[in-house]
Amino acid sequence: MFRTYPFAMSGVTTATEISGSTATEIADSVRTLTERGRLRAGESLPPVRMLAEQLGLNRNTVVAAYRLLAQAGVVVARGRSGTRIASRTPSPQEGFAAGTVLHDVGTGNPDPDLIPDLAAALGRVAARPVLYGEPVIEPGLAEWADAWMREAVDPALPLRLTITSGASDAIERLLAQTLTRDDLVALEDPCFLTSMNTVRLGGYRPVPVPVDDEGMTVDGLRAALDAGVRAVVCTPRAQNPTGASLSAARARALRAVLADHPYVLVIEDDHFSMLSAVPYRSLIGAGHRRWALVRSVSKFLGPDMCLAVVASDPDTAQTLALRLSPGTTWVSHLLQRLAHLQLTDPAALRDIAEARAHYARRNAAFAALLDARGLPAEAVDGLNVWVRLPEPARPVSERLMRRGWLARTGDEFVLLDPSASLCLRLTVHALDDADQTRLADDLATAVGQAVG
Repeated sequence: MFRTYPFAMSGVTTATEISGSTATEIADSVRTLTERGRLRAGESLPPVRMLAEQLGLNRNTVVAAYRLLAQAGVVVARGRSGTRIASRTPSPQEGFAAGTVLHDVGTGNPDPDLIPDLAAALGRVAARPVLYGEPVIEPGLAEWADAWMREAVDPALPLRLTITSGASDAIERLLAQTLTRDDLVALEDPCFLTSMNTVRLGGYRPVPVPVDDEGMTVDGLRAALDAGVRAVVCTPRAQNPTGASLSAARARALRAVLADHPYVLVIEDDHFSMLSAVPYRSLIGAGHRRWALVRSVSKFLGPDMCLAVVASDPDTAQTLALRLSPGTTWVSHLLQRLAHLQLTDPAALRDIAEARAHYARRNAAFAALLDARGLPAEAVDGLNVWVRLPEPARPVSERLMRRGWLARTGDEFVLLDPSASLCLRLTVHALDDADQTRLADDLATAVGQAVG
């Protein structure tokens, strides 16, 4: 039988009743009160000790409940200031900031000048109309994509292809077909914003797995599996925001851990695929039963090309196809033909190769500028540079704003890891030498104001 706790104090505008005898039940109670408007953004939850006494529970049970709520984005823990219902303001998103006059170096965007020109291909894609009941994958793209994905996947794994409207669409549908509300999902920490938002909006509970220079950590994944995660979302290379990629040894060790959990869904988001300077290394072993490799074209053909190829085990592919069936069951064949034309065009492939070299060269140049100024920076792979600071990034970013720069702070990508709040993620590949030098000088000055 649940005990209820009527609570009201300064900062709480509505009397509430929080109930439950387990951490999950308490978290569900708070969620329900929030969804019904009984608890509003900014209102305080009872102190842990007080709620535990009123419910007749161990203090650790309430701590665990508040942790679940924090991981789901329902509450924000503010130390001695207590735990408050999170604001319902929009979650951080990738892309340009709206309405700013500052030089935006937090976008995460590819360089538009390095995306292959679509003009010539557009006139060739308008073939006969596609009607209901026809194959969902354009034959030419299917043949090309099959070769592209099979070279990455263990030959022992049976493979089927699906086309989705981008990587985020694929991940959302893959999780929805496997999980129910409150199921646990292992996510990298710090984490790609879209993956974080997808999990939270789906009602699942993220379990953070730390990321180091070799990618997702073995101990972190083991702990997540022991906690009961039913899915793992991993970026095997060019991890966003850190740029880390799995080493061969790390991938092998992670596969060994996963070998005891063959039915946990493993989703690999290889978002940087054709632009990556690092070999693809996979978590998915030969005996794994539920898996999906997702490769979108948005980074090299442009974000508006909302198309991703998904290779997966046959059962997952069949269920994913059912998740597509409430709509037209396919992604536009015009878009598929356009992508196939670009991916097989020698000129477009040269543009992609040039972009790969450009991102690596410009990010490395900026990292060298920061290193020369005593600021360690990582330009391992990807579109961004991950900069570690000697103080919290938020005040540093505010000082950069006064110098005309808009940066993205690491705390936007955090699940639990506090060290990420000491980092900036900077998109600098489009800056010329003079602007890169100016930004490096301004960043060093902004840090020096606090540590000097």
